[in-house]
Amino acid sequence: MDKILAAAKFIASRRRSRAQLDALPADIAPRDEAEGYKVQRALHDLMRPQVGSLVGYKIGCTSKVMQEYLAIPHPCGGGVFEKGVHDSGVKLGASDYVRVGVECEIAVKLARDLLPTEQPFTAEWMHEAVEAYYPAIEIVDDRYVKWETLGAPTLIADDFFAAGCVLGQPVPRASAPDLLKVKGRAVVNGKEEGRGTGADVLGHPHHALAWLANHLAAEGRGLHAGQLVLTGSLVKTVWLNAGDHVRMELEGLGEVEATLS
Repeated sequence: MDKILAAAKFIASRRRSRAQLDALPADIAPRDEAEGYKVQRALHDLMRPQVGSLVGYKIGCTSKVMQEYLAIPHPCGGGVFEKGVHDSGVKLGASDYVRVGVECEIAVKLARDLLPTEQPFTAEWMHEAVEAYYPAIEIVDDRYVKWETLGAPTLIADDFFAAGCVLGQPVPRASAPDLLKVKGRAVVNGKEEGRGTGADVLGHPHHALAWLANHLAAEGRGLHAGQLVLTGSLVKTVWLNAGDHVRMELEGLGEVEATLS
């Protein structure tokens, strides 16, 4: 069996059964991040019956607080799927995850395609490609026996903790605030658990979006109008317990909330 497909099947079986993922067998573990992304693409095909179609991407490790937390000094991408996108106010089932966490993010919906032939992409270009911004909760799942020892290639292969998102109301690009100055707060059960600003996301969320577009273009792939992109957390991941209520407040973009039932 092809090594890439074998690794994807190994991860998919753990995802479907919500079993914790330990190190992959040495003969199929991705050797580097490029191989990790190949496994990720194969995993997306395998998981489609369970998670629905690919509707966008998440970008991890775009802020200093998250790079330090995960000990990975650069952005990493993962998929966002149809069945994992929820509206504000949703009740999430704790049993649907291994160990669920949340992050405070600025999400974008794309107004136009970004094709590989148009690279290199810049943050300035990204502004024109955005249709709307959302206050967002990224849902992450610690599906691992010990993520600290897995390494970036395997975490990338498994969508880099991605488990969906919760979106607030869209804010059209024309009426959006200066993203650099947007202040975000993570509030769990009424207590602030973290805060940050749009400037913490690679200097500006559009830099993260440009990174993703260039990363996909290098693989011969593009972004498409209507797709959703989670640009990275303004705060350190907050891990939840059943019964917790979470609210993310993004100044000028609004609020978004969810409950873990």
